[in-house]
Amino acid sequence: MSLPPQDHEFLPPYRLLLGPGPSMVHPRVLHALSQPLVGHLDPLFLDLMNDIQALLRATFQTNNEFTIALSGTGSAGMEAVIANLIEPGDRALVGVNGVFGTRLATMIERQGGVPLRIDASWGDIIPAEAVREQLARSAPVKAVVLVHAETSTGARQPLEDVGALCRAHGALLIVDAVTSLGGIPVEVDAWGIDACYSGTQKCLSCPPGLAPLTMSPRAMEAIRQRQTPCHSWYLDLALIADYWNDRSRAYHHTAPISMLYALREALRLVQAEGREARFARHRLNSEALLAGLETLGLTPLPATEHRLPMLNCVTLPDRINDAAVRTRLLEDYGIEIGGGLGPLRGRVWRIGLMGESSREAHVLTLLGALEEIFAHHGWPAQPGRAVHAAVDIYTGSQPTTRRST
Repeated sequence: MSLPPQDHEFLPPYRLLLGPGPSMVHPRVLHALSQPLVGHLDPLFLDLMNDIQALLRATFQTNNEFTIALSGTGSAGMEAVIANLIEPGDRALVGVNGVFGTRLATMIERQGGVPLRIDASWGDIIPAEAVREQLARSAPVKAVVLVHAETSTGARQPLEDVGALCRAHGALLIVDAVTSLGGIPVEVDAWGIDACYSGTQKCLSCPPGLAPLTMSPRAMEAIRQRQTPCHSWYLDLALIADYWNDRSRAYHHTAPISMLYALREALRLVQAEGREARFARHRLNSEALLAGLETLGLTPLPATEHRLPMLNCVTLPDRINDAAVRTRLLEDYGIEIGGGLGPLRGRVWRIGLMGESSREAHVLTLLGALEEIFAHHGWPAQPGRAVHAAVDIYTGSQPTTRRST
C-alpha cells in the first residue's frame, strides 16, 4: 500500500466562504487558535471556561446556569439535547419543513421516542396554531422541537408565542439555533425556551468543533428525573455538567482546548460589536445581496416576513446550470456558495452571509463574479446592474435599515 508524498506542508487556498457554513473567521480568532496549550484542568483554563459561560449567556440572552460549549459540532448539540431529554416512549412534536427538522425526527426515533410530525412545505414555517392544535389533541407530550433557522431553506421560524403554549401543556420547548445564534435575536428566557443549541461555525464565525448549549432549570430537572440512563456516555449532560460546574470540576473528557480559546475570542467580538448593530449588519447585507440577485432572475424561496438574513435561499431559473456556476465560482473566483439539499437539489442556491462573511465587500464581489459568469454563458445579465442594485441599497437610494459599519 503506497502513501502519497508527505514532504510538503498542506497550504489550503484562500476561499471566500459564502455557503451555509463554515463562515469566514476573524484574524483575532485564528490568532487565539495558535496560542500555547494548557491542561484542561489548569486553573487558568477553568477561568477561561467561566468567561465562555458568561459570554454565551449574554449571546443566548439567558440566565441559565447550565450554559456551556459542548465538545462537538452543532449536530452533537442536537443529539445531546434529544438523547438527554427524550426517553423511550416519550412523545415529542417536531416541526418538519426541511433537512434539520427531518433529522430531529430521526434522532427522536433512535432514542425510542415517538416523533409527532407537524409537516410544512420546504420554505414555509410551522404555524403556531398548528402547534396549538397538535398539543391539544396529542397530550401528553414531552417536548416541542423546532428549528429556528432552517439552513436547508432559509426560513426563519417564529418562536415568540410557542413557549407559553408548551408550558400550558407541560411540554419542554427545544430549539435548534445552529444558524441563527449571533445573526438574529435568540431570546432564550423571554421566549420560554428550555433547551437551545447552536454551532460555532455559522454566525459566531469560529471554526467548527463546538456546540454552544443552554438548558433551563425545567430541562435540567427533566434530566434528573429520567427513568433510564442517557444512552450516550459522551453526551450525558448530567456528567458534563459536573465538568462545567465551577464548584465541582469533575473530570469527564479532555476538552478541545484551542477551540475554546477561539470561541472565547469570537464571542468577545460579538459582544464588542453589539447585538443590535450585528443584527442590522446582517439585515442590510442580505437586502443588498437580494437586490442584486433579483436583477439576475433569482428570487428568494421563503416569504418576505420569514426570510433569514444570514442564509439567503434563492430559486434558480431553469436556464441556470447550478453545478456549472458553483464550480466556476470556486475554481476561478475562490468563492464558495451552497447548493440545494433534498427536493431542492439543483433548484436553489444557499448563500451564507454569516458573521464575518456578512460584509459589503463580499456581497459586491459575489455579485460581480456572477455577472461575469452569466454573461459568459449568454444568460440575461446587464453588466454592472446587479452590483449597482446592491450599491443603491448601501448608499440609501432604496428604503433600508441604516447602514452598520
